[in-house]
Amino acid sequence: MKRKIMILGAAGFIGTNLAKRLSLEPDIELSLVDSDMTYFETLKSLNLANVSFYEADFGDFESFDELVKGQDVIYHLVSTTVPTTSNQHISEELNANVIMTSKLLESCVKEKVQKVVFISSGGTVYGKEANCPLKENTATNPISSYGIQKVTIEKLLYLYNYLFGIDYRVIRLANPYGPYQRPNGVLGAVTTFTYKALKGEEITVYGDGSVIRDFIYIDDAINAIITIAETENKHKTFNMGCGYGTSIKELLEKIEKTLNVKLNISYLPGRSVDVPVNYLDISRYEKYYGKLNPISLEDGIRRTAEFMKKEYGID
Repeated sequence: MKRKIMILGAAGFIGTNLAKRLSLEPDIELSLVDSDMTYFETLKSLNLANVSFYEADFGDFESFDELVKGQDVIYHLVSTTVPTTSNQHISEELNANVIMTSKLLESCVKEKVQKVVFISSGGTVYGKEANCPLKENTATNPISSYGIQKVTIEKLLYLYNYLFGIDYRVIRLANPYGPYQRPNGVLGAVTTFTYKALKGEEITVYGDGSVIRDFIYIDDAINAIITIAETENKHKTFNMGCGYGTSIKELLEKIEKTLNVKLNISYLPGRSVDVPVNYLDISRYEKYYGKLNPISLEDGIRRTAEFMKKEYGID
């Protein structure tokens, strides 16, 4: 009998790459859900096996019973906000993400879903006071509503496990980048900067470039997510990044050198929502699952650029 797996928010960057990877497993029947069927154009063009597509707006549900009925595992990738703008409409975003997730979990309990896998945020849940590399037991004091939402959903998962026994995994993901990430979006410094470098467009940097982040290539992230999701472990929460920090200035230098182009960079004042230093300790993952051995940032930039040249017809 095939395992039934559903991805909520499947048409996004992480969802697209996760769907591609899971569709390779012959024993999985995959249901992909997003708020607009047109978002699935890329995934549909890949002609994946054992995949069904569904249009459903996460924010419009009073009950998720029918949606999750018969599913074994739910991957929860939905977020209606991003860190840089989440503090502008805090109450609305809490309702759209936290309240709706509680309704989702109620339906998962009712319909006997075995496991919920939640992609949290290693970049925002810890806040700015903690010392890097950040371990999973570091205090969570987010400075954005986005981070608050992620932490609260993590706590909801713990509660529903405690009360009803539903299994779950939380992956606190760093900054993934690579193929199928929107090159003109508000997330993804590596992808956005690489795209603008190839196009000869101006690159905007907030602050002086000293902000440090943890960048992980999407293939490495997806392999780790699936490993965590599909194995038993006494731990429910795992950090996932490359395990070291790279400043924005270093990133720009690597892009310039790897692509052999001259970058056009403009600097704007720093933003209060940007944590100065953030990179993750991945020793818990490596203790149980072996060395991650993520590809280098230079190799990731190269692969991302090659994908963009083919996908967007960039010379």
